[in-house]
Amino acid sequence: MSMPGLAYGPLGDRCMHICVDMQRLFAEPSQWATPWITRVLPQIERLVERRAPQTVFTRFLPARKPGQGVGTWRRYYERWASMTIESIGPEMTELLPTLAGYCPPAAIIDKHIYSPWFEGRLRALLVERDIDTLVITGGETDVCVLATVLGAIDFGYRVVLVTDALCSSSDATHDALLTVYHQRFAQQVETIEMETLLSSWI
Repeated sequence: MSMPGLAYGPLGDRCMHICVDMQRLFAEPSQWATPWITRVLPQIERLVERRAPQTVFTRFLPARKPGQGVGTWRRYYERWASMTIESIGPEMTELLPTLAGYCPPAAIIDKHIYSPWFEGRLRALLVERDIDTLVITGGETDVCVLATVLGAIDFGYRVVLVTDALCSSSDATHDALLTVYHQRFAQQVETIEMETLLSSWI
C-alpha cells in the first residue's frame, strides 16, 4: 500500500521524526506484546542513527495501579490490571535499549493516553522548532500511531508514514489502517518505505 515516492516532494529542515511507543512493555513477553516490533526495529534504528537530533520518542505510561484513570480508562485498567506500573515495574516503560542510547540528542515525550497531543508538550516542542512535517514510525499502527496521525492532521502537519517501520499486534487492522490512510487522507498523509525516505530527507 506504500507509495513509490513522496507525492509532495523531498523533506527538508522543518521535518521531525516522531517514533511512537517503541518501549520494553510492547517488546518483552506480556499481554501487550507486539510481535512485529523486533522486525521493524532495525528500520527505525537506521532513521534514528541518521536523524537523532530531529527525533522525538513518545512513551505510553500506564496507570500506576488498577482502578486509576478517568472515565473508561478506569475500566481499561481494571481489565489490564497486569499492565499497570505496580505490576510490570517502571523499567518496562523505558525505550528499547538500542533506541534509548540516542537520547539525547533525541527527545522523549511521555503521555498517559493514546494521543501525544492532549498533554501539550509535543505540540510546544514542534512549535518551538518551527516544524511543519512529521515522519511517523512505531506502534501500534491502529492505536497510538492512529491517534498521533489524526492529531497531526488536525494541526495541519504534513504527515509521512514509513510503512515498513510501523507495527501492530493485529495484521488485519494494520492493513486496514494503511488502506484508510492511503484512500481517505491522501492530501495529508503520504505512505513510503524506509529506503525511499532516507533518500528523500535531504
